[in-house]
Amino acid sequence: MSEKNYSMKEAMLFSQRIAQLSKALWKSIEKDWQQWIKPYDLNINEHHILWIAYHLNGASISDVAKFGVMHVSTAFNFSKKLEERGFLKFSKKETDKRNTYVQLTKQGEEVLLDLMENYDPHKNAAFSGAMPLRELYGKFPDVIEIMAIVRNIYGDDFMEIFEKSFANIESKFTEDDGRLRKKDPAKKEYA
Repeated sequence: MSEKNYSMKEAMLFSQRIAQLSKALWKSIEKDWQQWIKPYDLNINEHHILWIAYHLNGASISDVAKFGVMHVSTAFNFSKKLEERGFLKFSKKETDKRNTYVQLTKQGEEVLLDLMENYDPHKNAAFSGAMPLRELYGKFPDVIEIMAIVRNIYGDDFMEIFEKSFANIESKFTEDDGRLRKKDPAKKEYA
């Protein structure tokens, strides 16, 4: 057993500080997220499932639960609702009959892409709250310490998927007339 190199007061203060800050931030993020997706008649879990299915290009329900930070039954039930609306399709793999996989349909991809295109950063409190830091330092906060905490809780594979989704946006989307749009694969960009 390793020797404790922190006091109980320090441990409790850190835990409570992160808990209260997380709750305050989540409350604001949840409100903004719900307002963003409301015109599409989606809830946060449904939107998150569409996001995961898009970036994983077919994911098992277990993957959706893990990367969506939700219970497997929640992932399955909301995926089923998305299937009923024509946004997802379920499948089994020949080599893996135990797991159920979800794939975005064309309609599901269109909804997700439309959501991304209609994102308005000025209706996002976290974005607005970070703008003074961007103006001061010339970039948004890296939140690297938060990412390290999440990595230690959920593991490297969680963070790999987390980073993959943002790398996909970086490489497969472009900004056109102030809106985010998927790049046309037929068009080549030349430097």
